[in-house]
Amino acid sequence: MSSAAADTTARTIPIGRDLTLDLARVVCVVLVVFVHILFTGVGRAEDGSLLIERTVEAQPWFSAATWVANIMPLFFVVGGYAARAGWRSAQRRGESADAFARVRLARLARPAVPLFVFFTVALGVVRMLGVDPALVDVVAVGVGSPLWFLAAYLIVQAAAPAMMRLHERNGGRVLLVLLGAALLVDGFRYIVAGGLLGIQPVPPEGYGAGQELFGVPNIVFVWLFAQQVGFFLFDGWFSRRRWWELVLLMVGGYLALWGLVSLDGYSWSMLGNQWPPTTPMAVLAVIQAAGLTLLHRPLTALMETRAAQGVVFVVGARLMTIYLWHLPIIMILIGIELLVPAPMPAPGTALWWWTRPLFLVVVLAVVWAASLWLVRFEAAPRPGIPRFGGMRITPLAVVVFVAPLIAITTYGLDFPLAAVSLACAVTALWLTGSTPAAGRPNT
Repeated sequence: MSSAAADTTARTIPIGRDLTLDLARVVCVVLVVFVHILFTGVGRAEDGSLLIERTVEAQPWFSAATWVANIMPLFFVVGGYAARAGWRSAQRRGESADAFARVRLARLARPAVPLFVFFTVALGVVRMLGVDPALVDVVAVGVGSPLWFLAAYLIVQAAAPAMMRLHERNGGRVLLVLLGAALLVDGFRYIVAGGLLGIQPVPPEGYGAGQELFGVPNIVFVWLFAQQVGFFLFDGWFSRRRWWELVLLMVGGYLALWGLVSLDGYSWSMLGNQWPPTTPMAVLAVIQAAGLTLLHRPLTALMETRAAQGVVFVVGARLMTIYLWHLPIIMILIGIELLVPAPMPAPGTALWWWTRPLFLVVVLAVVWAASLWLVRFEAAPRPGIPRFGGMRITPLAVVVFVAPLIAITTYGLDFPLAAVSLACAVTALWLTGSTPAAGRPNT
């Protein structure tokens, strides 16, 4: 590479930007894709019959692996770091907290619109064709399962400016309050609702009430806690700790995690504690922040290479597209395999395990091809004059956008919820949209 090209690449990296955080985000998304590939165990038995199972969950090591491999808390930690850096930049530009939240809503809702269009059309077509509802439900619930992240991430990002003010004034006390609130929600859900009142889990069919609904407030408390940990990461609290202190923090965190999941109600699998989020997810956020800090030096060395920077920047520009579309792509590819008379290994066999990395490469390649058009939805709109002024519109738009996503995660994706989600996403974008400023072209 010529020196001129190298200088050009260097100038594209903002001064002071920690590229290890970009790497962490990319690795987390790719890991999520691979885990979902392991969940979708579809193949054929020796007699040619169709096999559908969640293969990886049947493995004896699965629950233990989730204590390390469930990296969703790290998403919110890194998001807190990015929000703190982004809010400081926004303040220097003279932007308000309302404008900050509107941009975050646009960056999450815009990529979701084409996805909801796809879900609405696809589920509407299979309903008209009379496809077996049980088979449709199995597929739809799977492809809709990651949508909880959009709701949770928008809530904490919209609240970031206010939470940063609390962080600056009260420091670690904010963490204690959020952790205490999360424990209270869990206690009410498991002890009062599930134990004393005997409320059963949400029914597998319909939209009935269930015990999980009492855990929904922890979408706020648990993920705000993880975001606050990201604020401490940005402030350098973790980097000022010696390596053995970070190791002790991780060991103590895992001991606390073990103590929590030993109680009735909590799952030994961290995946089972993810929705509705429970206090173990908050503890895992601290553990993962410490682990990321321990790995900072080797990760920094890796990100000084042009190859690593190129991969991270290319993938990083398409993170939401990859996250939102990888499961539909997985299902489409499996459907093509079923239609084409091609050999499919039975889930759980040695051949099935060995072909999963190859399938990951195929999925990422197809998502990348789709992203050539879809990536345009990840760009935030140009600033302009808000269509509706006032601080009340943005919180309303956030509620409008996240409500159907919480319903999808609770009850599963179906045609009515897909259509409602599409309408709500478009409405939220319209409410927080803007008109071009005078003299600025509407590009």
